[in-house]
Amino acid sequence: MLRKPETLFVLGYMLLPLLALLSAIVGLTMILGGNKIAGIIVLVVVTQVFAFGAFFALRARKTALLEEPDRQ
Repeated sequence: MLRKPETLFVLGYMLLPLLALLSAIVGLTMILGGNKIAGIIVLVVVTQVFAFGAFFALRARKTALLEEPDRQ
């Protein structure tokens, strides 16, 4: 299922960037609310995991699209 270009498109262009944006908002809200350590952890770790996950999904989608003519 994670080899399909359609699934990787949704992950790389829609879902993971949206989750990265939401976690960045949560991290900034935590920092401004006074919970600085947890907010920095959310900003640095969680947001970057979602951002790098989106790049990985896009790279895997490109590979899947290049291999697709061989399947038919």
